[in-house]
Amino acid sequence: MRNLLFKLCLSVATGLAAGAASANEELIKMSQNPKEWVMPTGNYANHRYSQLKQITSENAAKLQAAWTFSTGVLRGHEGGPLVIGNVMYVHGPFPNPVFALDLDNGGKILWKYEPKQNPDVIPIMCCDTVNRGLAYGDGKIFLHQADTTLVALDAKTGNVVWSTKNGDPAKGETGTSAPVVIKDKVFVGISGGEFAVRGSMTAYDIKTGKQAWRAYSIGPDNEMLIDPQKTTELGKPVGKDSSLKTWEGDQWKLGGSTTWGWYSYDPELNLIYYGSANPGTWNPSQRPGDNKWSMTIFARDVDTGNARWVYQMTPHDEWDYDGVNEMILVDQTIGGTPRKLLVHFDRNGFAYTLDRTNGELLVAEKYDPAVNWAAKVDMDKNSKTYGRPLLDSKYSTQKADVNVKGICPAALGTKDQQPAAFSPDTGLFYVPTNHVCMDYEPFKVSYTAGQPYVGATLSMYPPSGENHMGNFIAWDARTGKIAWSTKEQFSVWSGALATAGNVVFYGTLEGYLKAADAKTGKELFKFKTPSGIIGNVTTYERSGKQYIAVLSGVGGWAGIGLAAGLTEPTAGLGAVGGYAGLRDYTALGGQLTVFSLPDS
Repeated sequence: MRNLLFKLCLSVATGLAAGAASANEELIKMSQNPKEWVMPTGNYANHRYSQLKQITSENAAKLQAAWTFSTGVLRGHEGGPLVIGNVMYVHGPFPNPVFALDLDNGGKILWKYEPKQNPDVIPIMCCDTVNRGLAYGDGKIFLHQADTTLVALDAKTGNVVWSTKNGDPAKGETGTSAPVVIKDKVFVGISGGEFAVRGSMTAYDIKTGKQAWRAYSIGPDNEMLIDPQKTTELGKPVGKDSSLKTWEGDQWKLGGSTTWGWYSYDPELNLIYYGSANPGTWNPSQRPGDNKWSMTIFARDVDTGNARWVYQMTPHDEWDYDGVNEMILVDQTIGGTPRKLLVHFDRNGFAYTLDRTNGELLVAEKYDPAVNWAAKVDMDKNSKTYGRPLLDSKYSTQKADVNVKGICPAALGTKDQQPAAFSPDTGLFYVPTNHVCMDYEPFKVSYTAGQPYVGATLSMYPPSGENHMGNFIAWDARTGKIAWSTKEQFSVWSGALATAGNVVFYGTLEGYLKAADAKTGKELFKFKTPSGIIGNVTTYERSGKQYIAVLSGVGGWAGIGLAAGLTEPTAGLGAVGGYAGLRDYTALGGQLTVFSLPDS
């Protein structure tokens, strides 16, 4: 199983159904070239793995900064650049500038796009003004702006080809996610769960920007594109009104369940996979029931949007454990049987391994031993609670105005959106994690359009008796066990990169780019960039040399105190106090740093 994507793409080329003939074959072919980086996630399977191996575990210690570029923006820089031919496309947080840089001419700016957006969108972006990246396809660069505008830019000139509004900031809807191009469509979710935004996934025509379909996370079956008999959860039909029956009255209309994470795609199955976020409000006593389909993995037909299967990880969420983290698609053997797998590291602290063809749950284990809100996930198929977490009532936040202490993980999860990587060489997943607990006090909240709909006060801190807030781990999804783990002082909020050189890369909130041995976790290299790293590490090759690139610019939820100048400990939904020590290690910035080995 050297490269799952190769096999998936081969199936497209050798005779899938006629509908697959419209696949963007150019993009599929480009994603096979390790010299480029044409998708934010590396490939459709979300591996964040590169076959480049000029940089190895033997020579990584010699890495040095090759060149830098400033974005001119001082907020959190999530995501990473695209590399297509000799051009690198770099994005930034609000106001969402996009730069095209000539890699053969000293990084010369070929063009710059900077949209004119109403700054009123800034205060409704819950956890910093971040943007997770660009997409490429059909000769266009796609950007999902903070004001929800999806724009298609000519990749050669930067001129606007088309644009469309995906939401309404007046209702609290914003855009932070990276789009994905699949076949003849561009897919994008929506942010704003803390403003009672109703989550959705939308597909737009790549040529015109016309909406092809939209599927909501919650509500009536026809609006969710769910078939009561054909859509299944854990092998059983979900039944009629599967969402409406799990909300009280019309509470579902304020139900959140937004879709601001990462999206993956299996061309052979013609399915797109993604997760939905927390239900609104954060006060669980105001929304009795399982609140389906918040906190859910969706597998949908790319052409129609119809849901093939769903799986809800945290029914009736009481802790803000959004389910939006990436779905990584791999082919591995479990129990002697080869399986088509989907691996998901959820905010709730459990790592899930499912059969991606039908949603069968195969493994569900804690990937941080500190997790305590649930003892385990029930794996007994004959049990009435099969597939559900078995809760510890001590950590329930069901009672309003009661401050529940010592819940692990905190609301930002054992891992937030920062994507993990998978290496087909080791068979392991490399996961940036948070090692953080919280106190959580819910209170009653009323809804006003465009205003926060949270209803909880939080405090965050490391687990009892410990002083580090992050781990970078290697995970075996076949067994549900940690292969190795490295402690970090703060949460690891950057995306990981694995390479064929037996090296895995990640960044730290203090600003270090680090390289580790993929088999052992031994630190091989570190370099302090100008600001904390919450961006995702990428790699490419130009003129025979391999480069490593990463954006630094502290911010995001963990760094919101620095990014937005907040000082009240409970501000930033509890993150400001938990990460107050960051001020001693880094400051605001906005820079791309590119590394390479020295010339021999």
